[in-house]
Amino acid sequence: MKIVFMGTPDFSVPILEGILEENWEVAGVVTQPDRPKGRKKRLTPPPVKQAANAHGLPVLQPETLKKEENVQAVLDLQPDVIVTAAFGQLLPESLLFTPPYKAVNVHASLLPKYRGGAPIHQAVIDGEEKSGVTIMYMEKEMDAGDILARREVEITETDTAGTLHDKLSAAGRSLLLETLPRLADHELTPEPQNPEEATFAPNIKRGREKINWNQPGHVIYNQVRGMNPWPGAYTMYKGKSIKIWETKKVHVPSSRETVPGTILSLEEDGILTAAAGDTAVNITSLQPSGKKAMKAADFLRGTHELTPGERFNGDEENV
Repeated sequence: MKIVFMGTPDFSVPILEGILEENWEVAGVVTQPDRPKGRKKRLTPPPVKQAANAHGLPVLQPETLKKEENVQAVLDLQPDVIVTAAFGQLLPESLLFTPPYKAVNVHASLLPKYRGGAPIHQAVIDGEEKSGVTIMYMEKEMDAGDILARREVEITETDTAGTLHDKLSAAGRSLLLETLPRLADHELTPEPQNPEEATFAPNIKRGREKINWNQPGHVIYNQVRGMNPWPGAYTMYKGKSIKIWETKKVHVPSSRETVPGTILSLEEDGILTAAAGDTAVNITSLQPSGKKAMKAADFLRGTHELTPGERFNGDEENV
């Protein structure tokens, strides 16, 4: 069974590597174009291209699959099946249905829950205790195809989007490698998704990164770990942005009447900050604007800017 693999970020690389290690024939790899990265905006190939080049595989990098010539270039590779994993573009019908075994996707959630581009972030932000990966046929509607296989993955209390990303990438690799032989031998019975159970995880936009201190402490805790290592949750202090990378939940007396966002105290390991309800947030790792990320303890030793009684986001509405 000849495979065309379509993927772009780090999540996709172990999956491609697994396909190659199991000696499946990969006719070519399709990934996103090189993009400028870093402060110097140096043109950088996506991780999947780097992996494909290391194995001497043909690489296509269409800016869009809405152009017929780009679609035809993929079909000219004559795939028996297209395998996608975090590719980043919608596929036209000709790619979905022309290959004999169609197109299958490795999606980082237990579908039909968390369809969309940010299922890993959203599962952590929502405080879920489990996630998983789904192998499914692709359809015109995003992440709505029939399910071929699923596998659960535990989310621990200390998982971040980064650690869950790595767990799900590994799970996606192993599940796909179990599924491909059964797909080739026509041993799978596709399971339709129930659209009434579908939930969505859209890409993270800038407005969702800002911490709203009027939320309960456990919600803020989950937001911070769900934004780590990208894009990073942030708050404002005296007009300057501070990224918050790690926090702890701390119980405080429910009778305490303190405006959310107020700095309660400067602790040895962090900055204890009031939130809604009886759970405060101790900020233990942060990144001031224009500086590197650091432990809050190191930050506090080098600055006297923070004052108990003052507020994060205190110069604007907490909405």
